[in-house]
Amino acid sequence: YVCSTWGNNHFKTFDGDVFQFPGLCEYNFVSDCRDVYKEFSVHIQRALNSNGHPEIQYILIKIKDIAIYLKPNLVVVDGRIVKTPYYSSGVFIEASEIYIKIYAKLGMVLMWNQQDALMVELDNKFNNHTCGLCGDYNGIQIYNEFIKGGAYNSITFGNMQKISKPTARCEDPDETQALPSCNEHRDECQRLLTSPAFADCRLRLNLEMYIQACMQDKCACNGKTDSFCLCSTISEYSRQCSHAGGRPREWRTENFC
Repeated sequence: YVCSTWGNNHFKTFDGDVFQFPGLCEYNFVSDCRDVYKEFSVHIQRALNSNGHPEIQYILIKIKDIAIYLKPNLVVVDGRIVKTPYYSSGVFIEASEIYIKIYAKLGMVLMWNQQDALMVELDNKFNNHTCGLCGDYNGIQIYNEFIKGGAYNSITFGNMQKISKPTARCEDPDETQALPSCNEHRDECQRLLTSPAFADCRLRLNLEMYIQACMQDKCACNGKTDSFCLCSTISEYSRQCSHAGGRPREWRTENFC
């Protein structure tokens, strides 16, 4: 019941598909897409930070008639900057140094680390009713997301989720350019993700999915050793493990992440 995005443009849909999409426009991350009354929507925009890594710049959330705008260390509700913890008509917002969390009574929890990683959990009453980068939440992998009327790739799929804004200046990623495949760094990624700290995670998550994401991160970083290239996917693995009821032990050290 969780959709997430993290690190080097990785996305995991509610149905468990994992893909990369490098777009820097504003996109529909997940929305209630029933025709009549839409209960919520979550839009995100990424930008490249000073190190050239993608981070989420802002998140726009509508919950029934409440509009929430999040930036790092800033929460705006219906146009007013608010202090956290904040509670109003079925929406509770809390913030720590690292995370901003939103709990909505209609059945949504949103958690953002104010950098690259966003996770949305939805009540299963929204099964088959969502659209956006998180997919349709119908429990079937790859069913509607990537093959409507013929196979197409994750970049085409991502571009379809763009929110069209007359003033926005942003380029769609090129759909004809395949994302670089990566067959290196498997040993290193596997060693990190199967370290004793994650012993309680092995049976809870699809390990291969995170190994692949870690390999892609390492390849994209071209041998640079900054922590983003490894830490973002390992952090996501740790978060998802906790969310699945696992107990990752302390894996960060002074020299690592």
